[in-house]
Amino acid sequence: MKLAAGELPLMATLVRQLAGVHLDDSKGYLVESRLGPIAERHGCSNFNELYFRLRYEPKPALVQEVVDAITTHETSWFRDGAPYDALQFKVAPESIDARARTGSPRKLRIWSAACSTGQEPYGIAMVLSELIPDIASWDLQILATDISKSSIDAAVKASYSTNDVARTQRPNAMARWFDVTPAGAVVKPVITRLVAFRQLNLLEPLFGIGPFDVVFLRNVLIYFDKATKLKVLQSIKSVLMPHGWIFVGGTENLGDAGPEWVPQTHCRAIVYQPNATVRK
Repeated sequence: MKLAAGELPLMATLVRQLAGVHLDDSKGYLVESRLGPIAERHGCSNFNELYFRLRYEPKPALVQEVVDAITTHETSWFRDGAPYDALQFKVAPESIDARARTGSPRKLRIWSAACSTGQEPYGIAMVLSELIPDIASWDLQILATDISKSSIDAAVKASYSTNDVARTQRPNAMARWFDVTPAGAVVKPVITRLVAFRQLNLLEPLFGIGPFDVVFLRNVLIYFDKATKLKVLQSIKSVLMPHGWIFVGGTENLGDAGPEWVPQTHCRAIVYQPNATVRK
């Protein structure tokens, strides 16, 4: 299905309202390739009809199908490497020390805010399990959220293909924390029990979660316009501990987000502590 004149602005507005994703004039191919098949399956003769159906007669299943199609699900184990090194050698140890100073030792709260199919939160759990030998006795929780229900459903299964497991910068961790299956491998229960999954739209109010020591918000902000990006950052800042850290994607720059967003570099990873009064 091809876009007709005037349909791209309509669909771009709708996608921004549903998922916060900003589609400029160059993204017509994305609408056609990802939303065209959905429109046809639901009996729409054009994108204008799909827009009005979603705008004025929204059915949850159709809305979720559109959100799942338009959001990016590409990920891999220990993607980019450096953030996991920074978590292991800098961010987690300092968070543990900060918790101890507040009278809550052996407690950590971490949020993977765009978890896709689970590689990031499970990877975080693996790093922490290697850092903290007696982690089973800790009050440690990793919240993993994504706007896509299909991604969450896949993540909960914790089952991955052989090729997927092979795409990693930490092969020793993969060998330690997976059980081999005929179809590939499944994450061991000792890791999966540390992670709780939940469908969540970052554009909605963040009720009942946090405060967090660490938030992974990687490769998300690049899909938002500036106003949406600032809104999401302030929302996440509000659920951070005073010492709390935020990881963003390697190509994401928060220089225009305000004076509290001062980048720090640790283990080649860029991190932020927007609530910290003293910066290191």
